[in-house]
Amino acid sequence: MYRFLLSRQWVILTLLALVLIPTMVRLGFWQMHRYEERSARNQLVADALAAKPVPVERLTSPGHTVTSSERYRTVTAHGRFDTDDEVVVRRRTNADDEVGFHVLTPFVLDDGKVLLVNRGWIPADGPSQTAFPKIPAPPGGEVTVTGRLMPDETTEASGIKDLKGLPDRQIMLINSGQEAKRLDARVLGGYVAQTAPEPKGDTPEPLGSPGDENAALNYAYALQWWLFAAAVPVGYVILARRERRDREAAAATAEQADDEEADDEEKETTPSPA
Repeated sequence: MYRFLLSRQWVILTLLALVLIPTMVRLGFWQMHRYEERSARNQLVADALAAKPVPVERLTSPGHTVTSSERYRTVTAHGRFDTDDEVVVRRRTNADDEVGFHVLTPFVLDDGKVLLVNRGWIPADGPSQTAFPKIPAPPGGEVTVTGRLMPDETTEASGIKDLKGLPDRQIMLINSGQEAKRLDARVLGGYVAQTAPEPKGDTPEPLGSPGDENAALNYAYALQWWLFAAAVPVGYVILARRERRDREAAAATAEQADDEEADDEEKETTPSPA
């Protein structure tokens, strides 16, 4: 009844189904793994943003690597801005995807250590980014800064190449180790994305808050792949049964045609009565 399954066409179809099913199952598990990763990351971000502000030196120190649990923690620091050693970070975009700079200003703490503060985004003034842009001054004198603690930027994590030979006072990545060498100072690991005090005139433009990753989408994709995997054998059975019915119908039609042809021949050979 199902001997047609041994035909070349159906052997290929069977092998394809046997490959698709485990592949789709594995893709579903991969999407579920991504869902769990994103959910855990979202929870870390939510916990960090909900935590009470703490002095920055409780979480980082010179040479310290900011961990995933410390990232986005709200920290405070008291000291003064050092605009003489201020630099800008190239090729950064704002919420409207406009290309400009991030303003990175050293913040000298009361004990002499330096905290790197990303004060926000400013547009590029000219047709190129070679000239040092005009930067609104930060508050003068002693001030308390609040912001989100961030890890040092790397090419591996950000995908941004650390180009050399840049114009004066311009950098590609915010890296406390490199800035410690440039400033010849004890620089705390990581940097702070400033949230307060807010800039006058909304410039530099404050950095946006970290958003939730769409973990639910990965969950939906996982279910989708598993449904596809379940649909393959169901579809295979439906196709096989349809093929059997079509073959049986074709055989029945051929048999009926043979019977009718035989009847016609019998009538032709039978003599008519006188």
